[in-house]
Formats: sequence, structure tokens, C-alpha cells
Amino acid sequence: MLSPSYPQRAPWGTAGKLRAWQQEALEAYFEADKRDFLVAATPGAGKTTFALTLAGELLRTREVDRIIVVAPTEHLKTQWADAAARAHIRLDPYFRNSHTTFSRQYHGVVVTYAQVAVKASVHRSLTEGGRTLVILDEVHHGGEALSWGDALREAYGPAKRRLLLSGTPFRSDDAPIPFVEYAPDAQGLRTSVTDYAYGYGRALADGVVRPVLFHVYSGHMKWRTRAGDELEAHLGQDNIKDITSQAWRTALDPQGEWMQAVLRSADQRLTEIRQHVPDAGGLVLATDQTAARAYAKLLHSITGQRATIVLSDDAEASQRIERFSEGADRWMVAVRMVSEGVDVPRLAVGVYATSSSTPLFFAQAIGRFVRARRRGEAASVFLPHVPVLMSLANEMERQRDHVLDRLEKDEDGLDDSLLEAAEREDKASDALTEEGSFEALGSVAHFDRVVFDGKEFGQLAVPGTDEEQEFIGLPGLLEPEHVHELLMQRVAHQSRHRQVREAREADGVEPVSTLPAPLHRTLKEQRQLLNSLVGVYARQTGEPHGVIHAELRRRCGGPEVAKATVAQLQARIDLLRKRVRS
Repeated sequence: MLSPSYPQRAPWGTAGKLRAWQQEALEAYFEADKRDFLVAATPGAGKTTFALTLAGELLRTREVDRIIVVAPTEHLKTQWADAAARAHIRLDPYFRNSHTTFSRQYHGVVVTYAQVAVKASVHRSLTEGGRTLVILDEVHHGGEALSWGDALREAYGPAKRRLLLSGTPFRSDDAPIPFVEYAPDAQGLRTSVTDYAYGYGRALADGVVRPVLFHVYSGHMKWRTRAGDELEAHLGQDNIKDITSQAWRTALDPQGEWMQAVLRSADQRLTEIRQHVPDAGGLVLATDQTAARAYAKLLHSITGQRATIVLSDDAEASQRIERFSEGADRWMVAVRMVSEGVDVPRLAVGVYATSSSTPLFFAQAIGRFVRARRRGEAASVFLPHVPVLMSLANEMERQRDHVLDRLEKDEDGLDDSLLEAAEREDKASDALTEEGSFEALGSVAHFDRVVFDGKEFGQLAVPGTDEEQEFIGLPGLLEPEHVHELLMQRVAHQSRHRQVREAREADGVEPVSTLPAPLHRTLKEQRQLLNSLVGVYARQTGEPHGVIHAELRRRCGGPEVAKATVAQLQARIDLLRKRVRS
């Protein structure tokens, strides 16, 4: 049996021998002897090598005589063709619907899902022209729209064999994915059946992928609504959905201090990693093109070097990615082009500066950083402290099957329509970009914690301090089994730094820290203060407490006291103080 991570990280799709999981999957494929076979493997594990090895074996045994690969994007067509060439399989990435057939010098073609949807009849003709193996890369794309699913069924229904690949959680909608097998689960709901699965947890233990540390940043946000109201909230508090969205958007504003501080800390982290991995690079994922260009300017001012900007409507986008992948530049900023499948193994630091929050998009984005070249390389991803992102970061190992018959959305409340919008055009959701509806007024960043393997380490710290530096300055080479122990040591170091700082503050040597009090303490104190003021006002007016609370909710907005945010409670306190004084 080969060692789990054998061989060491090879160029994309070129490994000469199989890793243990790839050999297992290959054996499972031939043992099952099924027309349709679904393999779910974490990004960076080597799905391409597995698929091309299988394709080569089927060509050698004359089980098939042509290969068709369906990829999500134009850029991935070239990557598949290059990888296939290294595996001695010739695929044409430049096939167009107008060609109707491919040259005999090729074993087959690489096309996109969108290309198939435009003219399925052409691709059906290709399939019927021989004994065909169809490889559907990131097969969930087949369920994006009814027309796409129908086109895939029409085009590849006659195929001799179909290999379905997935590296990310499936969708949360109920659009059936073509050629995926569904069977009733324990509740009787039709659920996708995976023939072979290789998750992040096992891949990490095997040394096939890197450990990913999530550096989480919270902070104080202030903005103005369309109605002219100025609101404030602390990112990471238990706010209502609208407040969370607006605070999140305020944090991502390129003009605010939050984004500048996080980019500066991320670049410091990249510098630390480059001491051990000289060509390590960083990636900022932006919500839209305007923000991407602004982030690139910020990085230029921080580093003195120009960042590579990758936009999906740029004709040179693929070339820019390739140049960055092969070079040693520090930073790349992108909207969507590198969210799925694009292989840049030297990426080691990421900044998640986008409003997309589906499990699918998140897994695709984090997949850009897990691809290991050698044991010991670690990756760091900087996240805003947003509840949905925290849940996803804590559930890196979670396997999400595709469930039909679902009566409601997932309990996480996430909507895959956000991803669809991001994949079709570079813009944020309409709710966040309505002209004139929002104005960011200011933001302050605080280091919050590090999340690794579902566990949290550290406490609030001001960026640039020794307390934050304990987690920014982690070594660039970390064995997975040592990460937890090292993080525990850094927590102890951070506590000692804090004790020293607090002692100095008590002696008047330094100004008192501006860090907010822990959320649970702040909420408790404000609820107590509000209830005290309600009691005073009730004695003055003779009105029942419940009537006063209801009037405050009507005037200030928000839910009952137990569910209100710090900002909502403060608004009621301020209003009641005026009444009590009068």
C-alpha cells in the first residue's frame, strides 16, 4: 500500500503514481462497474490525477475510445488539457460548437457546461461518435438551471461511461443533478449517493492537504441607512440579519479602517510564511470589481508592490492567473475567477472580503488554499466575524449530500442564489448594492480569534499589538499534528502580553484599551440598565412595564429585550433617559 500522501505534491494532474485514496477510488470504480460513478474529494486531493488515470486505463483496455471533459470555466478547459497531455491523453480545449467534430489527432475535447447548454445536439453527436467517457468536473453545475440539466442529459445520455467529480458541498436547492443517483435516507428524503468520498479531515491526516487556520476579525462598525439613520454595531455580536449584513458590508468598505487593518495583518502573515516558503502568495476574494481594484490599491500602499487583479470579463484573466501561479509576486485580488478549480499551489494566505456566504462558494474559496506541495506548509485565511462564515469555518470536515424533497431551506438559512449571481456576473446581491441605500461611516478592526479543526483559540486584541502578533507570527511550516499544541502555547503567550499591558494601563503608562467588553457582559449590563430605567419611568408615569417596553420597541425598532442587540438596547436606553430627565 502506498503511503497516504505519496507522491509529494506534483504539478497539476501529473503525479506518476497514485496516492492511497486515488488507488482506493480506482479499485472501487472497477469493482462497482457502474455507468455513472460519483467521486467526492476535497479540493487539492488530486481528483484530476485520479480522473485522468482512470481515463487512460479505459482507453488502454478499449472500454472507451474518446474522452469528453466538461469543466465549469474557460480557464479550467486549458488546465484540463495541459494535465491530460502530461498523462499522455490529448484533449482539445479550443473546441467550439461550430466545429461539430474534433480532429482525429485528439482523444477528445474539453468543453464548459455553458457551451453544452447552448447547443446540446452538437455534443450529443460527439458522444454518439464512439465509445465515450464523459468526465463531469464539479457536477453540481448541472443542477444550476433546468435548461443546463436538460442539455447535459441530451448531450451525454448515450455515453458509455460517466465519471462525476465533486470537490465541494452540493447545492441546497432541489434541482436534480443529471446522472447523480438518489436514494431515500432515514427520513425518506431522496439523497445523493456518493460512490467514493475523501474528505478534508482524512486528507489532512494523510498529509495530502494543508492545515487551514482561520484568523477571525471583529470590530466596531458605523453606517447611515437610506432613511438617514446612523447605526452602530459590533461585528460578531448576535445581531439580527439586516444589522449583520450592513455591519459586514461596512467592514468590507475599502475606505474604512477595518479593511486596511486586516490587509496589513494578512500581509504580515504572508511575510512570516515567506521566511519558510519564499514563493508563498496571497489572494483577496472581493465582492465586485470596484472593490477588487480598491483592495489592490491598498495592498500597493502597504507592500510597495502592485497586486495582480483578475476579473472575469478581462480577456487576459487566465494569462494573469498563470503568470501569478508561476511567479513569486505577493498578492492577487480576484472576484470569482479563482473561486473554483483554478490551481495556484503557492497560495498560502487568503482574505475573505466577499459577501458570498453559501457553503458551496465558501468551500470553493477555501479550496484555493488547501493544496499542499510538501508536508508542513500551512495556510491562513482572514475572515470577518460573521455567524454564517464562523459556522462554515468550524465545519470544514462536514459532508453535505444533495437532498431532494426538502421542504425548507437548510437551517443555516443560506441561499445558493448568491453563488449563482456571483458565477454569472461580478456584483453583490441587489440588497447590498441598491444605489443610495447605504453609506459606510467608519470601522475599527479587532483581532478576535483563530479557528482550527473546529476549535477556537485566542481573545480580542488590537491589530499591530504583541497580543495579535502571537497568531500572526506563527511559523510558516506547521505539521497538522502540531498545530493544536502550538496554538495553545500562543494563547498562553497572548495572556501574558495582556497581563503586562493591563498592568501598565493601571500605572498610567499607556492609555486604556479601546477593546469592547465581552458581548455577554455588555448585553447583561445593558438589559439591567434598561430594566432599571423602565422601572423609574413606570413609577413616574404609572404605566405598566410591558406597555413601556412595547412603546420603546415601536419607537426604536427591534425584537424583545432578550433578543435585542447592543445597538438596539442602547437606542432604547437613550430615549428613556431623555424621558426620565424631563
